Amino acid sequence: MIDENLISRLEELARLELSPEEKKALLHELQNILALVEKMEELDTTGVEPLIYINENLSALREDVIAHQVSREDALRNAPDSDGTFFKVPKVIDLK
Repeated sequence: MIDENLISRLEELARLELSPEEKKALLHELQNILALVEKMEELDTTGVEPLIYINENLSALREDVIAHQVSREDALRNAPDSDGTFFKVPKVIDLK
């Protein structure tokens, strides 16, 4: 059941601040989506093959070949800072 409590919970989880008009519009849109899904569940799909690909043309993938490798020494040669094995960079994530 989609109601104002669910909309408030979604707003909290998504860290959104919706106006009363936006909440009302979202409630209406979600109810429409749910009604469409319920309507589709009424269809008899017996014997219908599941759709795996939109079209039958598969993209031609190239072979994954390693090429143009740079040695560790060459890669670290232009590094602003390294310990001889790894690049040294400023800390960007602070886990508390």
